[in-house]
Amino acid sequence: MDAMEALRTRRSVRSYTKERVDKELLSDLVDCGRLAATARNEQPWEFVVVTDDAMKKEIADAAPNGKFIAAAAACIVVLSKPADYALEDGSAATQNILLAAHASGLGACWVAGARKPYGGTICEMLGAPSGYTLISLIAVGYPERIGAPQKRSLDELLHWERF
Repeated sequence: MDAMEALRTRRSVRSYTKERVDKELLSDLVDCGRLAATARNEQPWEFVVVTDDAMKKEIADAAPNGKFIAAAAACIVVLSKPADYALEDGSAATQNILLAAHASGLGACWVAGARKPYGGTICEMLGAPSGYTLISLIAVGYPERIGAPQKRSLDELLHWERF
């Protein structure tokens, strides 16, 4: 799948089969995340891949909008050390992982972490160093079904020269 196709066809997936995802494939997804654009090349991110069912359930229980994480094959947790552009850099890494998952035949869904009340709890659960911030939780697995949400048309939002 080329990049344009991946960008145009990726959708958030919240329903997964029971099939496990190979550790090497999960590593490849994180590798794509670490190659994301980053302000001043700071690369403030760290990634924790969680495949343990009990830990995925704990994460799902802590994140009100991420209950489906418990049923995913894995949860890729994107963390950041203190940095001026931690949210931007971590979000770029998250998007790379989402696109890599889609291009690999996996489904994934981004669950917000930054500025959420459960961020500190999840950082503690995972043993993150003091001062680190949860940027995102990414549920990953083989899709059971893929929705087709309507996107706004380009004509509705594209402006040339001025708003």
